[in-house]
Amino acid sequence: MASEHPAIRSFRDDLHRRGGSGDVVILPDSVHTAALAAAALGCEIGAIANSLVFDVDGSPVLILTSGAHRVDTAKVAERIGVDALTRATPDFVKQHTGQVIGGVSPIDHPAPVPTWIDSWLRNYEVVWAAAGHPAAVFSSTFEELVTMTGAREIEVA
Repeated sequence: MASEHPAIRSFRDDLHRRGGSGDVVILPDSVHTAALAAAALGCEIGAIANSLVFDVDGSPVLILTSGAHRVDTAKVAERIGVDALTRATPDFVKQHTGQVIGGVSPIDHPAPVPTWIDSWLRNYEVVWAAAGHPAAVFSSTFEELVTMTGAREIEVA
C-alpha cells in the first residue's frame, strides 16, 4: 500500500519474512490504551500483547505482556536473572527497536532484542500486538509470537 506509513510497511515485510500469518489492522487515532484497543478489536483486554521495553544496564529487554497484567519489575528481573528492569526512555526505545512507544512491535527491530512473553497470553486463541506504529496492530497466536521472536515464557505479574 503506497499510502501506508513506512513503519507499518517495514513491519509487514518482516512479518512475512518470519512466516507470520496475522492480519494488520489500522485503528482509529483515539485507540491508545490496551483497553481501547480491545474494545475496537472486539476482544478481551487480556488478548492485547503489550510490548514493553526495559533498560538493563544500557541493553534493551522486551517483555510481551497481556493487557490484563502489570509487570512486576522486581519479580521479572529476578526471574530473568538481571539486577533490575528500568523503564526505558522514548529515545532508548526508538534507538533499540526503531519504533516509538505505543507502536513497538515484537519484531522488526534493527538488531535482535532479548524477549520474554507473558504465559497468560496462552489463554487466547488470537492475540493482538502493535505493528510498528501506534495506530497499527496485528493478530497472531502465542505460539507464533514465540516462534517469530524467540521469546521465553515467563509469569510477569
